[in-house]
Amino acid sequence: MSKVVVFGSLNMDLSIESDHMPVMGETIMGRCFITNPGGKGANQAVASAKLGAEVVMLGAVGEDAFGDQMIAALAEEGVQCDRIERVRDLATGVALITRVQGDNFIVLGSGANAAPSAESVRASLDEVARGGDVFLAQLECDFDATMEALRDAHDRGMYTVLNPAPARQLPEWVYSCLDMVVVNESECEILTGLYPEDEASAKAAMEKLSSFGVGTVVVTLGERGSVVLSRGKLLSSVPPKVDAVDTTCAGDTYIGALVASYARGVTIESAIELATKASAMATTKIGAQQSIPHLEDVE
Repeated sequence: MSKVVVFGSLNMDLSIESDHMPVMGETIMGRCFITNPGGKGANQAVASAKLGAEVVMLGAVGEDAFGDQMIAALAEEGVQCDRIERVRDLATGVALITRVQGDNFIVLGSGANAAPSAESVRASLDEVARGGDVFLAQLECDFDATMEALRDAHDRGMYTVLNPAPARQLPEWVYSCLDMVVVNESECEILTGLYPEDEASAKAAMEKLSSFGVGTVVVTLGERGSVVLSRGKLLSSVPPKVDAVDTTCAGDTYIGALVASYARGVTIESAIELATKASAMATTKIGAQQSIPHLEDVE
């Protein structure tokens, strides 16, 4: 079985529930405050591990209590953490999350997530990666380092997956280094100029990304499920009905489940079904990593 190497963010989530989103200058009352390990990179690493993959985490945290908690939480889920950098002069990243009626509003403080360089990622890949492994990245770490890391992973023969979030335009050359791109609706629109409001527009957006050189394009559609264009084949999956209480980790769970399935040799059809079910299950619990189901709960 191939391993999954995740290069991405590690944030401590500071999350509170309220009845509505505050407007500028407004102070509102909240409830059910929680702190828990998060960050897109760490969440996707935990999801991959919980859903059956061997996972190595690349990234950085500060030399502080949040950093200690982040590494301990990852290790508890079986994620290999010895390549995570400890940074003295930057604090561990944080995410300030307001939860409202099952949805959320997030502000990020990157902190130590900006520290890893392309050179440090390359050195880690020299130690832990081999051709055929999965390399998964997002855009919450240094942008240039992430682009170079994707090129390096591609050149090594790794299966490269990018979740371009927070979304921004990518350099044209990087698309040919990507085996899979996973975007939600807003990310899809930023990258392609097309909002996937229906099957036709989603297909057009995926075909546009595919024309850039991406092997497989995945668009997640929230409660509408997901659509996938893989080697010219169009696939879709609709999630089961659930009582959603917190969508914070739904997308990260989907991506982690998808790449874990690939690493385990599962077909793309079965992979998207499992990822869709796992992400729906994650919305039924409050929090990030603790909301992610295990493989035995999903199969």
